[in-house]
Amino acid sequence: MSGAADGTEGTGAAGAAPGADDAAAGWQRLDGRMILADALRVVCAMLPGLAALLVTGFAPDPMAIGPLLALAGWGLAGAIADLVRWATTRYRITDTYVERRAGLFVRTHRSVRRDRIRSVDTGARLLQRIAGLRRVTIGAGQMNTAGEAALTLDSLSRRDAEALRHRLTGGGPERETEPMAAFQWRWIVYNVTGVWALVSAAGLMWGGYFTAQSFGLDPGGWVGSLADWDALGPVRTAAVGFAAAVLLGAVGMAFSFVTEHAHFRLDRVPGEQGTVLRTRQGLFKTREITRDDRRLRGVTVSEPLLWRWMGMADTTVITTGLSVWSSSSSVLPRGPVRLARRVATEVIGDPALGAPLRRHPAAALRRRLLWAVLIAAAGALLLVPAGGTRWAQALAVLLPPALGLACAGYLALAHTVAGGYLVVRAGAMTRATSALRRDAVSGVRIRQSVLQRRLGLATVYATTAAGDGAYAARDMAAAEAVGFAQAALTGYVEPFRADARPPGDAVPSMAAAGAG
Repeated sequence: MSGAADGTEGTGAAGAAPGADDAAAGWQRLDGRMILADALRVVCAMLPGLAALLVTGFAPDPMAIGPLLALAGWGLAGAIADLVRWATTRYRITDTYVERRAGLFVRTHRSVRRDRIRSVDTGARLLQRIAGLRRVTIGAGQMNTAGEAALTLDSLSRRDAEALRHRLTGGGPERETEPMAAFQWRWIVYNVTGVWALVSAAGLMWGGYFTAQSFGLDPGGWVGSLADWDALGPVRTAAVGFAAAVLLGAVGMAFSFVTEHAHFRLDRVPGEQGTVLRTRQGLFKTREITRDDRRLRGVTVSEPLLWRWMGMADTTVITTGLSVWSSSSSVLPRGPVRLARRVATEVIGDPALGAPLRRHPAAALRRRLLWAVLIAAAGALLLVPAGGTRWAQALAVLLPPALGLACAGYLALAHTVAGGYLVVRAGAMTRATSALRRDAVSGVRIRQSVLQRRLGLATVYATTAAGDGAYAARDMAAAEAVGFAQAALTGYVEPFRADARPPGDAVPSMAAAGAG
């Protein structure tokens, strides 16, 4: 058995089972009701198929009933695996570490320092809720050798999970306060659009078709009897099919959104050494996430291009130890941009996002238009290698959207310095406005390509140990780049200006070298 202290995990040869002295050492078991939850899962998985057999009176052949048997076998295997996991897993909380030991043939020992904990996520699937269980995920803020960024304890009793969360995040009894945001039914409108509606419809139709066939039903014949498709013609038939797919996908996405985000609530509550942001949500599967305010470095509001006319936006926090791709970084479901900006302002406690932004010069538009023409031409060559008239037709098809994206990308460019925050905005397909604390900037980098130098442009990157890792003011006027970099990293950039000479033979420090 091997272990690590900073959120890493090791494996070793088979070791002995946990001894009788575990309780004396503070080691605890997972809750035994997890086995009951698995048994309920097997029964519930079989019920729809059995009910369908009773209602239809259809006696399926062995090939048709195969999926039901496979599902039962999968549930039984999961129950056995959970039984082994319950028998071999131990965990304990010390003043310094959260530790977990697990494994039957290969023992693993993982430990996370408590001062490295970035988030504590508690959740439960429906059957776990019925059994009074919770799943606790402790965000460690880094990836270990096994590719994990968190330590998970699945399953604990509800009481133990709450006690663990309070112990790791701090805070005493909570008062009922006005939430920063709470679930609104109108948010559904913002979450049923997009290409995922078609993907959802395809999944529902595929599953429904093969399920119906398993019980001797003919969904194709039923659809064919709905209308005279030959009389409608291929164009109208395709339009009806597309509209039906969009409607079905929207219904599926609406159901998914409600089950995931029902009872959503965003609060700021007392923590161990300050306050924490806490979100609660879920209908069948509940989830609760806490994020330490001490690690908060900023916030991002993102607006998708195709749905900007709806005023749609996503809201994520910039915090150490959480990637922007982590679901824990999202503090608000997709919804109206006005609400997103209000919540983002409350989260950082500063009106920086509402500050007037400085637009970028027209040269940035010329650069994007040039790239749009080149990319459209290259795309046309890939589609029609022979060139000629057909190449020109392909270019005529590709060029307008490319130029449109170039203009959208230019219109998104903006930046400012508002009090203690840098605010940058960019993005053609998704316009993202980020407010980053100036005291969280660890370095700056000014970049100029050959074309940027000819156009008098520069891109300034403010690096930080949070979120994306770097936030850029792209294609700003080169004359303003040093001033913006100086505001981002006060006291380090000025010695590197072209008209500044270091005293004597002083060598620039590594901390400021990133500004060059």
